[in-house]
Amino acid sequence: MKLDVMVVAPHPDDAELGMGGAIMKMLDAGLIVGVLDLTTGEPTPYGSLEKRAAETAAATEVLKLPWRENLGLPNRSLVADLQSRKLLAEQFRLHQPKWIFAPYWEDAHPDHLAATELTEAARFWAKLSKTDMRGERFHPQRIYNYYCVHLKMNAHPAFILDISDHWDRKIEAIGCFHSQFVQGRDDTDGSFLDRLRDEASYWGKSIGVKYGEPFNSREPIGLAGFGELI
Repeated sequence: MKLDVMVVAPHPDDAELGMGGAIMKMLDAGLIVGVLDLTTGEPTPYGSLEKRAAETAAATEVLKLPWRENLGLPNRSLVADLQSRKLLAEQFRLHQPKWIFAPYWEDAHPDHLAATELTEAARFWAKLSKTDMRGERFHPQRIYNYYCVHLKMNAHPAFILDISDHWDRKIEAIGCFHSQFVQGRDDTDGSFLDRLRDEASYWGKSIGVKYGEPFNSREPIGLAGFGELI
């Protein structure tokens, strides 16, 4: 399937957490959006391969994604090696997304760092000729970065997207990952989902709307006009 947008996620649930609202907003605008999970995300304290697969399928249905695949790379030991780079570059060549979304490039989670490094290298490799990689040579136009970080930091995004109309469905999609965000959690300082809402409300307030999602990019962001600026 040819995609307009491919979201590269280190684990199932990262795409929902970092940019679930943006995914739905792009789909509603007519863009063809897919998610490529790099790993199964297992093992985790309350998860299993079967649970994570069922949870991912449920979240995919909530988001109404037309395409989602798993690259099958190793969780907890994801590395930006040449074989993984080739596998990801082939996905770019086969599906030819104009825009790629990857995790923000600073994080405490090694898998997230490796995912972003892989994405940037695979973007370059996807355009190579005289190669045994599957698909036609292709160069994605843009890499944007979403925030789903384990590092205590103050984000300084390049832009914030208004997701007010999609917030409820974003929370519904995240809630599908029961083994990760509900089961076994200590809510003495406020539930995980409540804290997510606080963060989204903060980003929304900064642009004068109810809820927002922050994004960044290593490359300058160009505008064709000012019609969509808030």
